[in-house]
Amino acid sequence: MLKPLTEQELHNLAMNIVGKKLQEMGYEFVAVNSKLKKHPQFVLYKKGEPTIFVLVKVTSELQNPNNYDVLWMETFKEHAKKSNARVWYAGVGIANAENVENPVFRNQPYYVAFDDFIKIL
Repeated sequence: MLKPLTEQELHNLAMNIVGKKLQEMGYEFVAVNSKLKKHPQFVLYKKGEPTIFVLVKVTSELQNPNNYDVLWMETFKEHAKKSNARVWYAGVGIANAENVENPVFRNQPYYVAFDDFIKIL
C-alpha cells in the first residue's frame, strides 16, 4: 500500500534539496534546523560574506513555489537585521509525478520545482 509522506518528511526532502545546492555554492552550515515551522532552517557562513539565514518552505505548488507570507517575512527581516544577517528564501515545490493532485508517496517518483533563492535582505 502506498503511504503518503508526512508534512515533516516533505519538509526534510526540501531541506535536503536546498542543503545540497548550498554545499555546491560553497557555504558552510553554522546551524541546521529541520523542525517544521522553526526558522531559519540554515545559518550559513562563507569567508568574507555576512551571515545568511535561509528559510525553506515546501509547497505542492510547482508553478510558483516562491510565494511567501509577506507580513511574516517583515517580522523575520527585523530579526535578521539585529543579527546583521542576510535573508534568503527557498520555496520548494514537490508534487506527485504521476498526478499532481495526489500526495507524494514514499518511494514513488515526484517532481521538484526549485531553481534558486530569493534574496529578501
